[in-house]
Amino acid sequence: MIPLQAATRETFWTIGPVGKAAFYWLAAMAVLIFLYGVYARFAAYARGRPDPRNRLSDFPARIRSATATVLSNENQYDRDLYAGVMHTFVLWGFLVLLVATTILGFDIDLYRPVTGESFWVGEFYLVYQFAVDAFGLLFVVGVGMAIYRRYRNREGRLWGKHTSLEDDAFVWALLLLGVGGFLAEAVGIVGQPARATETVSFVGMAMAAGLRGIGLTQAGAETLYGVIWWHHSLLALAFVAWIPYAKPFHMIASFANVVVRDDRAGARLPTVPADLDHTNAASIEDFTWKELLDGDACTKCGRCTDACPADAVGRNLDPRDVILDLKACRESVSDDPVAGSRGGGHVATDGGVANSTAAIDGGVANSTAAIDGGTVPIVADEGGVIASESMESCLSCMACMDACPVDIEHLTTFTRLNRQLVDEGAVDPNVRDVFEDVTRTGNTFGEPEGDRGDWTADVDVEVADARETEVEYLWYVGDYPSYDDRNRKVARALARLFDAADVEFGILFDDERYDGNDVRRIGEEFLYLELAGHHVETFADCEFDSIVCTDPHSYNRIKNEYPEVDFPEFADDPMMPFDREEPWNADAEVDVLHWTQVVEELVAADRFGLAGDELDCTVTYHDPCHLGRYNDEYEAPRELIRATGAALSEMPRSRERSFCCGGGGGGLWTEHDEDVKPSEERLREAVEDTDAGDAVERLVVACPMCTTMFEDGRKTGGFEDEIEIVDVAELLIEALETGM
Repeated sequence: MIPLQAATRETFWTIGPVGKAAFYWLAAMAVLIFLYGVYARFAAYARGRPDPRNRLSDFPARIRSATATVLSNENQYDRDLYAGVMHTFVLWGFLVLLVATTILGFDIDLYRPVTGESFWVGEFYLVYQFAVDAFGLLFVVGVGMAIYRRYRNREGRLWGKHTSLEDDAFVWALLLLGVGGFLAEAVGIVGQPARATETVSFVGMAMAAGLRGIGLTQAGAETLYGVIWWHHSLLALAFVAWIPYAKPFHMIASFANVVVRDDRAGARLPTVPADLDHTNAASIEDFTWKELLDGDACTKCGRCTDACPADAVGRNLDPRDVILDLKACRESVSDDPVAGSRGGGHVATDGGVANSTAAIDGGVANSTAAIDGGTVPIVADEGGVIASESMESCLSCMACMDACPVDIEHLTTFTRLNRQLVDEGAVDPNVRDVFEDVTRTGNTFGEPEGDRGDWTADVDVEVADARETEVEYLWYVGDYPSYDDRNRKVARALARLFDAADVEFGILFDDERYDGNDVRRIGEEFLYLELAGHHVETFADCEFDSIVCTDPHSYNRIKNEYPEVDFPEFADDPMMPFDREEPWNADAEVDVLHWTQVVEELVAADRFGLAGDELDCTVTYHDPCHLGRYNDEYEAPRELIRATGAALSEMPRSRERSFCCGGGGGGLWTEHDEDVKPSEERLREAVEDTDAGDAVERLVVACPMCTTMFEDGRKTGGFEDEIEIVDVAELLIEALETGM
């Protein structure tokens, strides 16, 4: 038995001097190829447009945060425990094996030549061997889990039009690396009697026992070891060299993507430049370096598509394919050697997938892609890299971004594509009519501006004019509560709530206009800028403490995006109806709130005298995208529901997983060829899938657009006799009247 302090093994057992020299030469080549590939990738990003966000601010903190996110695998566990466990095993197994290999290389190539001795002996060696076996086993189990999930269901979310042989090669290469390492260890144990007591290598020992059981002798192991060792080493070196050129690069790109993420992406969109000569998505060169990085960070996991309500109801939108189509387009037109090494990529068009070559002018691609002597537009009705129908299908609900484990910012890219469609005049006729209505009347209904405050005539509450009176809350009412008959009831209910709590509030009457949220997300940036400029100048002329919004879309727009507008950049533009020389609310000195947040505080302060048992009914609640996913407000509406005494039964898809009603991203104004409307699917979930089952009487909402979509869905989906649509404000008024 070898003494504990002498425990070790020969690293290059049976590998002679020539073999060692060949290995080091191949290793150097693999590392050089790897480094060149990584350099080429990041050089390609550098050719992208500058990103408007400072994504490298407080860089050490970003690194720490990204490291914690990646090592904890928290994003992988979200929504999918199996994937979380699988990815944890693979990641930690891979990292420990990488660190172990690095430690061994340091000992052999640096420490030993300098000191004349090795630290890879005794207790350190035994701990090392145990760690390698333990984490190597987790690695193999994790890869096995990945293979099982991938091939168990070939129609699952892991499969799509961009699934290719590189996906198979990646997962099987990992398995061969893991199993090959253990096989080399086991054969080495059989061939080296001195390692017979190395029980810490429990996997290798078990495999060695199996090999002996099938007849492998010490002499046979010594003969076989070189073959197995070289097979494992060559595969490992080839994998290292391959990383920057195919799917394995996501291991680097994903981490980089998490480092440079914008935590408020989606909730705030970057403003277009004031330069009228700029283009949005006329070519792949219009995309920022972050948008290019998004493509390489994508792991093809399909979580975004799985979460997408547009895809779920049969619309022509697959968020993953949009990101990967753009990546394929970039690779097809790039002079980047990395892209070229992948066979030139391919560009997806409406007619399918077409092989393409680069359009080069002086070595730099100057258009999208050249196919059969022509060029492919980035987004178009027919023949584009992305079908315009896909962008028209997007609901701007941000479900794709919330589900993405590597922080791809789909919505930023989608909005860029929508801007290009608007620039080209390629928008839905109904949407074009809305643009004209907003331009002409300041609202999406095309109704006279002077009628905006007419809803106040039918409520027994004095509604102050915030332009003339100092108020505590400047109430931005919004288009639907101002003009739509169903939502006017909500506005009146909310006015009564403010009055009952003795709150000083006022509205802008005909100086209020549409907030611009959905026209911006459809791509009409300059109309949005006009509306934002009008409002911030109007706000500046009023005296108030806070702004409160009825609509979560307005709330997000005024809170997160009005402060982002660079008004001075547009102040001298004669087309812009404002003359503001400074940003608005850049330091958040003005609180912008959704009405549920305000009223929740009033309820908590007992300003309504609710006992909490006024209503005896069972309800479920729908989280609006712009209140929930956009702004992380989930509790205020629920607290208000509970304050009425109503029993709240949650739908399976709630909070950050809420299923969009279908009204966002211009969905209120467009018709689509879909299997079922998003509102109908959501209503089905409310009446069939909640824990309370048939006892659910009402679907409670906190968004005028949701109210509109669900009222429509009740009719078209046949739910009129099954469930009622009630706004939280209406529920509170009912509770107040019941308690009187």
